[in-house]
Amino acid sequence: MGQESFSAQKRTGGIALPTTTTNASSAPNGRRFGAALPRGRQIQKTFNNIKITILCGFVTILVLRGTIGVGSLGGADNDAANREIIEETNRILAEIRSDGDPNDPDDLAESEINPNATYTLGPKIAHWDQERRNWLDSNPEFPNFVNGKPRILLVTGSPPKPCDNPIGDHYLLKAIKNKIDYCRLHGIEIVYNIAHLDKELAGYWAKLPLIRRLMLSHPEVEWIWWMDSDALFTDMVFEIPLKKYDSYNLVVHGYPDLMFEQKSWIALNTGSFLFRNCQWSLDLLDAWAPMGPKGPIREEAGRILTANLKGRPAFEADDQSALIYLLLSQKDQWMGKGFLENSYYLHGYWAGLVDRYEEMIEKYHPGLGDERWPFVTHFVGCKPCGSYGDYPVERCLSSMERAFNFADNQVLQLYGFRHRGLLSPKIKRIRNETVNPLEFVDKFDIRRHPVHESRESQS
Repeated sequence: MGQESFSAQKRTGGIALPTTTTNASSAPNGRRFGAALPRGRQIQKTFNNIKITILCGFVTILVLRGTIGVGSLGGADNDAANREIIEETNRILAEIRSDGDPNDPDDLAESEINPNATYTLGPKIAHWDQERRNWLDSNPEFPNFVNGKPRILLVTGSPPKPCDNPIGDHYLLKAIKNKIDYCRLHGIEIVYNIAHLDKELAGYWAKLPLIRRLMLSHPEVEWIWWMDSDALFTDMVFEIPLKKYDSYNLVVHGYPDLMFEQKSWIALNTGSFLFRNCQWSLDLLDAWAPMGPKGPIREEAGRILTANLKGRPAFEADDQSALIYLLLSQKDQWMGKGFLENSYYLHGYWAGLVDRYEEMIEKYHPGLGDERWPFVTHFVGCKPCGSYGDYPVERCLSSMERAFNFADNQVLQLYGFRHRGLLSPKIKRIRNETVNPLEFVDKFDIRRHPVHESRESQS
């Protein structure tokens, strides 16, 4: 693999990770591997854990007292105690948000990015296709095709800190539940990440080092499918027609006329796209990443992107604009293996969709994936986890609730339930299958209705 030393290890049983045991005599300074922390730090961490446990207990008692209505009996002393608990809770949350652990002295200062040197995601990899092929041949229990379908890994994530807006964490939970449901129904593996693997590529850019690392760590995966945390599956039946992309390595929702004629900064959307696990994709990531390091590099790259892409506001470089610029400026090198898809909604802009769900239910059915029943609804411009956004937070949250329930009804249908309304978390029974339950399994199980195949044959 060129200059990077990488060995894909055979996994045992498909679950356990490779482990190394080290005895006391062979460990440095005679220390066991499992006893790496000094005793003082162990005691301190244990003490901190006890404090947090006690704090959680107090908070639980406080909530219970408020629920059963006896909190008013305690008087001023209890009010003061409650304030102390709230202050302590806020202090702990502030420590979590600070990204620092005062009890961890092993954090070494990382070298700053040199603006005169080209940023890289890591040592250059030159022979990935051959090495991956050799690994697949040596590990037949981890095939890249299962039942004739290429193995897909859906990747999504969110920031490592709690949301500024507490309700944002609730909608992140609903969003990942939605993705898990889709993946479970269609035999797709999923990774949810909340860690920044590269401190320089935060924000929009955090997906790049993650995708690269997953490609190298999962050679059995044929396609890496990135999806933003604020995107929801809203057609739970539709499947991506992967046969259509046998000759391509990148699939992204986009429009050729906006791309090549208008050079628009919204010609494609990187909120949902697929990368084939191959050398070409690694090379594209290497070419894409140098605009991403935060600070002067990202700011200067943003000025270049604004000058060259139609309609782009003046702000630091984002991954979407950078990819468009790369595909335009090096079209001969990259576009031969890139596919701009718009026959279905790999990315569907939410503002034009969520208010039409009732019309879709009345006129159409899942499995279409396009404007009649969108495959993905993406909440671009909404920031339910942050403190700012392009739209009122109330509109974003109500629209996300509608989209989630619209999709969830398609899952609940198999079990004989649906939401009382698209804005209601409550559900109601819609049938009683106690007499002939298997008839309903045959009729409503999403896995038995590959409607996407008819669209694939038409395309």
